[in-house]
Amino acid sequence: MNNIISNFLYIGSGIAISLELLLGGIIIGAVLGTLLSILRYKGICRSAINGFVSFIRGTPLILQLSVVYFVVPSFIGVKLGIISTGVIAFGINSSAYVAEIFRGGINSVPKGQFEAARSLEIPSYYMWKDIILPQVFINIFPAFVNEIVALLKETSLIVTIGGMDIMRKSQIIAAEQYEYFIPLCIAGIYYYCLVLLIEFIGRKIEQRKLSIKNL
Repeated sequence: MNNIISNFLYIGSGIAISLELLLGGIIIGAVLGTLLSILRYKGICRSAINGFVSFIRGTPLILQLSVVYFVVPSFIGVKLGIISTGVIAFGINSSAYVAEIFRGGINSVPKGQFEAARSLEIPSYYMWKDIILPQVFINIFPAFVNEIVALLKETSLIVTIGGMDIMRKSQIIAAEQYEYFIPLCIAGIYYYCLVLLIEFIGRKIEQRKLSIKNL
C-alpha cells in the first residue's frame, strides 16, 4: 500500500511539467492559429498558410518535436531547453488545428456583419476584435476545448527528448520495479482527472458565455 502511494506521489510530481507544456502550447497555438485564420480569410499569404497547415497536420508531432530540438538550434545558434522545445513544438502543432477550427468559426458568422462593419467604416482591427472574434469564440469553444484535451495527451511525447512529465515518471517507476501496467494506469488516472478538470472549466466558461450572449 505504501509503495502504491509513493508511486502515486512520484508520478504526480510530473503534473507541473505537463501543465506547463499544455499552457505554453495552447497560448502559442491560440494566438498563432487565430492570426493565421484571419490572414487566410483576408487572402494574405493564403497559399503559404494552407501549405503550413497541411504540413503540420500531415506530419507526426514527434517529428516536429525532434526538428525543433535537434535541427532548429543549428540554425539559430542557441540550444533550446526541453521545456522551451516542447512549448514551441506543441504550440506550432496546435496552431494548425486552431487555424482550422477558427476558419470554420469565421465562416459561421453571417456575411452581413462583415458588410455592415465595412459600410460603417469600422477599422479592421476593431471589427475583428469587437464584432467577429467574440462570436467566433462562442461558436468554436467546444472544439477549442477538445483541442486543449488533445494537446494535454500529446504533451506525453516530451519523454522522447527527456522531459520529466507524468508519463516519464511512470516509465521510471516501471523500469525500477519491473512492473509496467500499474504505473501506466496511475499516469492514465492523472491524465483522466486533468481532462475532467479541463472539461469542467470549459463547461463553466461556455455557460457563462451563453448567459451573457442571451442577455
